[in-house]
Amino acid sequence: MSDKKKISIMIPCYNEVENARPIYEAVRDEMEKELPQYDFEILFIDNCSTDGTREILRGICAEDKRVKAILNVKNFGQFNSPYYGILQTSGDCTVTICADFQDPVEMIPKFVAAWEEGYQIVCGVKTSSRENPLMYFLRGCYYKAIKKMSSVEQIEQFTGFGLYDKSFVETLRNLKDPTPFIRGIVAELGGRRKEIPYEQPQRRAGKTHNNWYSLYDAAMLSFTSYTRVGLRIATFFGFAVAGVSFLIALLYFVYKLLHWGDFSAGTAPLLIGVFFMGGVQLLFIGLLGEYIMSMNARLMNRPLVVEEERLNFEASSDQN
Repeated sequence: MSDKKKISIMIPCYNEVENARPIYEAVRDEMEKELPQYDFEILFIDNCSTDGTREILRGICAEDKRVKAILNVKNFGQFNSPYYGILQTSGDCTVTICADFQDPVEMIPKFVAAWEEGYQIVCGVKTSSRENPLMYFLRGCYYKAIKKMSSVEQIEQFTGFGLYDKSFVETLRNLKDPTPFIRGIVAELGGRRKEIPYEQPQRRAGKTHNNWYSLYDAAMLSFTSYTRVGLRIATFFGFAVAGVSFLIALLYFVYKLLHWGDFSAGTAPLLIGVFFMGGVQLLFIGLLGEYIMSMNARLMNRPLVVEEERLNFEASSDQN
């Protein structure tokens, strides 16, 4: 059994047929060249790719027993699958990195150096991006808004790219959260932390799987998990509207007493008020529904993912 410390590199992927082998080779070469004093394993978790990614992963696992793979039976979403992958690692620390090269592999030695300094968590924080500038700006606004509204500290421009000590990985295992949001969990429960800035490069190949719906899903998960401001706004707004409505009704009643028989105002103000309040009610009912769906997912306590196949896990345990 080796006395070297072991580093796990966890790579989630979905339809990354053009990137799977290049990211494996880049991580392998980086580890062998820059961190030869460590043992390492590379763990891919595939979220039910349909483009040939799985065949590539099987080939890599056949060539290199340091590479493991978990193949999911279906797509379990952008949060559950990477989180589950972290839980399956066996290293003294775990580095998470995306398969599309937007998380630079050159950052791994910097993460490990900070970890050796005693930091339990090392976060890669984007200072700029070569991707869509509008998307980067909107993400920045979102992070700032969540940070302002949340009672828990939030990390701006942190996507999950970073290093986690095995003690924190064990904390994640004990959470048993069926709807995990790793960015919030790191800020809420993580120990000593260091943030390292980097510029996000362009995606190497293929198309991004993030769209407005997935970004909205991420925003709602963080919003319902770490803020109460939505429900409180609804409460305060309800009190304010009730008070203003009562005042308007009182003034209108006084006006009618003073101008008895004057109906010139018509029904337009009433209709506008009804439609306005209807829209506000629908907005807050939808917001309340987001909280209820979040609670419902946690109460059902379904598994994070369901595996179809594991590759090289037995070989790894035999070596140990």
